Amino acid sequence: MPPRSATASVSRSPTLPARPPPQTKPIPYNPHRRTPASSVLVPLSPQEMQMYRDQIGAGTMRLSKRKRAEVDERDNDMDEQRRNAKRSRDVGLVVEHYNARPEVGVRQRRESPIIGLRNFNNWVKSVLITRFAHPALAKATDRGGGRGTKGRGKVLDMGCGKGGDLSKWAKARIREYVGVDIAAVSVAQAKGRYDSLMQNTRPPFAEFATLDCYTKPLTSALPLNILPSSLDHPDVAPFDVVSMQFCMHYAFESIEKARCMLENASRWLRKGGVFVGTIPNAEQLLQRLDALPPDTPSSDLSFGNSVYKIRFENRTSRPLYGHRYWFFLRDAVEDVPEYIVHWDNFVQLAAEYGFYPLYKREFHEVFEEHQEHPEFGPLMERMKVVDKDGESQMDEDQWEAVNIYIAFAMEKR
Repeated sequence: MPPRSATASVSRSPTLPARPPPQTKPIPYNPHRRTPASSVLVPLSPQEMQMYRDQIGAGTMRLSKRKRAEVDERDNDMDEQRRNAKRSRDVGLVVEHYNARPEVGVRQRRESPIIGLRNFNNWVKSVLITRFAHPALAKATDRGGGRGTKGRGKVLDMGCGKGGDLSKWAKARIREYVGVDIAAVSVAQAKGRYDSLMQNTRPPFAEFATLDCYTKPLTSALPLNILPSSLDHPDVAPFDVVSMQFCMHYAFESIEKARCMLENASRWLRKGGVFVGTIPNAEQLLQRLDALPPDTPSSDLSFGNSVYKIRFENRTSRPLYGHRYWFFLRDAVEDVPEYIVHWDNFVQLAAEYGFYPLYKREFHEVFEEHQEHPEFGPLMERMKVVDKDGESQMDEDQWEAVNIYIAFAMEKR
């Protein structure tokens, strides 16, 4: 089905169109807002959600009940050297991709063919940061080392990329920001964005470092005045917030990487601090995989639309770690390997590092929950998710693409 017009209006009480069978076209999420019912922003009814779970999710639920021993047996059949070689190549592909992505100006970003999707994702992150990071920052104690800047609290941005969230943290009036990323070119571009920010506002003190924080400790790239030794400061950790936006799934290539990531996030976060992030929705991805016809060849285990595409290599082997798929997003991600993050497994592992969930919502649920909020509703207009008439630049394909993600918040206790 070709995309609708680049402008789609939003409504409060739409009449939902009939849904095609899941085998022919994935069911899009359709939230709503203020104007007539021709919009792609229309929520699924409870009945449709139940149908979605019953028809599309049934295969996944059956598979999830398989004994862990069966999964382990399949995993052990794989040659360990081949798996390690693939993992090494995967990291290189990811780094190469993000280093090759050019940094463009504001005007060019506004001309992106997926600008509606980009604006919506930024709005979701702003909601997440405001609801959960701001209260943690407000409780930050004065630990000194503010480098002469005024502000509150300190943020660790793991997987900072090109610094796309710097302005969000500057608006939060934080005291210090530390950004780390595996892609050196992206880190250099983040520094450049920070320098530009300094010309227009009073940003926090910032430190940047190139680091694979899924295989190495933060201490290998950051000085101790940024990460004071826990032995010297037994009652104090330097960060109030850890943020991981659209990048944590790369850590689930192996349990070792996932543990290293959580150790880096937890060790330097104070008790009562929060861990916020966005990750692909494993349940939905596997439901979509299960909905493919049984005779689909292994070389074509894919789904998506004109905006995104996801391709699996195998429909039966589903390990907790290293469950790889390939992801393409128009004007953003060029077919790179990513990994499934099973939410329940993530929660269980995170608990070993003192993290406990506060919040988990699919992106369409974030929208439904906050679209009429006195602060976040108007923020949608300011961030150009909708215009003054409540119309969105997202077409159906972009809306389907944003809703493969979930937002989460955890507290360290």
